[in-house]
Amino acid sequence: MVTGDKLLMVMKLDKVVPFGRSLDEYTKMFNLSSEDLQKDILGVGDGPASFNAEGTAKGYNITSVDPIYQFDDAEIKQRFDEVVDNIIDQIIATPNNWVWSYHKNPQELKASRIKTLEIFLQDYQQGKQAGRYQAQELPNLNFVEQSYELALCSHFLFLYSEQCDRDFHVAAIQEMLRVSREVRIFPLLTLMQETSPYLDFVIDKFSHLGYSVAIAKVPYELQPGANEMLVIRAK
Repeated sequence: MVTGDKLLMVMKLDKVVPFGRSLDEYTKMFNLSSEDLQKDILGVGDGPASFNAEGTAKGYNITSVDPIYQFDDAEIKQRFDEVVDNIIDQIIATPNNWVWSYHKNPQELKASRIKTLEIFLQDYQQGKQAGRYQAQELPNLNFVEQSYELALCSHFLFLYSEQCDRDFHVAAIQEMLRVSREVRIFPLLTLMQETSPYLDFVIDKFSHLGYSVAIAKVPYELQPGANEMLVIRAK
């Protein structure tokens, strides 16, 4: 979290896998309509996605937050270069763990991630100066209530259920709902490709708090079965 000029987070870049997704992937992962893309959007945990850069070029209003934005472009690229081949090798070694419908094979996935990073890096410094990339992290965001109409959380909540406990998930979602009228989270599976053990609790919790909560299918799948998002919105 950032409060004023004081950086409160502690993050080591060597623990991060800085893979980002494109605008087209976000559109499919979160089933974004043309109307959705005209809203004030907050991307939570965007990392080096090109969603913000591509969206801004089209006139969309997107703010991205991620603790990785405390690092400069050279550091992020260096970390990507350090891990990309190893990650792709792991994917090649586990062929049954992936669905090759959007990306046709591991080599195409690698090319897509490289292109996404390049677009992000070309926009990064300008975007930071404009306030579109902010070094913040859940469960505390430095925005006033209802600053955004739609908050998107890609490949963080639920995916890292082993690393982030149930209380963290609840606090993180409550915070996103504090700053946005609607929250969408993708995917709902863990890194072990199992449904998150917190999913049912979260659905029950926020339903009882008076929110509209639903699981929706989306036209994107890379992990087998990871083709659903959770949608939570104020009634």
